[in-house]
Amino acid sequence: MVTSKNITASIVAYKEDSKELKNVIHSFLEYPFSKKIYVIDNSPTNSLEEKIKGDAISYFFSPDNLGFAKGHNSILDKINSESDYHLILNPDVIFQPEILEKLIKEFQKDHGLSMIAPKVLYTNKKVQYTARKFPTILELFCRFFGIFKNYTNKREYKNQNLQKSFYVDFIQGCFMLFKTKDLIALQGFDERYFLYMEDVDICKKIKQSGKKILYFPDVEITHVFKKGSSKSIRLFFIHISSMIKYFMKWGIKQ
Repeated sequence: MVTSKNITASIVAYKEDSKELKNVIHSFLEYPFSKKIYVIDNSPTNSLEEKIKGDAISYFFSPDNLGFAKGHNSILDKINSESDYHLILNPDVIFQPEILEKLIKEFQKDHGLSMIAPKVLYTNKKVQYTARKFPTILELFCRFFGIFKNYTNKREYKNQNLQKSFYVDFIQGCFMLFKTKDLIALQGFDERYFLYMEDVDICKKIKQSGKKILYFPDVEITHVFKKGSSKSIRLFFIHISSMIKYFMKWGIKQ
């Protein structure tokens, strides 16, 4: 049995579909032990508030768009005394609540583990390759031009058995379960990133702290994965800006 089950979660929302958001909140709140979820709403209006009310839901409206990193960081002082584990959630994921206890059990087995994430599927059940090696300039160049697929495949661990758990460099941030004390010690996400790359950055900080990140495919979630930066020129340039900030912080060699 898991001895410590208290868990919190946070979602940063921006113009979300209320039904989609309620689905992910419901998935989390079906977890049978102590839990609380924070919704940080960066939308132009607070119309979501009335649609997602609940005893274990705390809603915060920001008249200014805080971005992903600052939004999640805004509740760090609250979760410090509330939970043993904290879940960073995207508003467009679907999962069964029982996976949370299975993930927490993995933490109990490995005290050097700081963050864990499950297998992620598209809505058509194909695997999303969310476990990655830290990005390189060469990798980004290859992806942009669609060349040297063998090289980019290795950067996504496609040459490994993805049916078994293994430690990774980073995991994309649609569903990231942390030990709360470790997330607090890291001071959360780097707020210099408005959107994109903050998940890579925090995994880099975990690795530098001597802790580990586990890809755990024994459980799975579904992620709609809207690929905003490929559809919006504004988000595309935000993505490029975040990449530049990342390499300026950590250097070109990874």
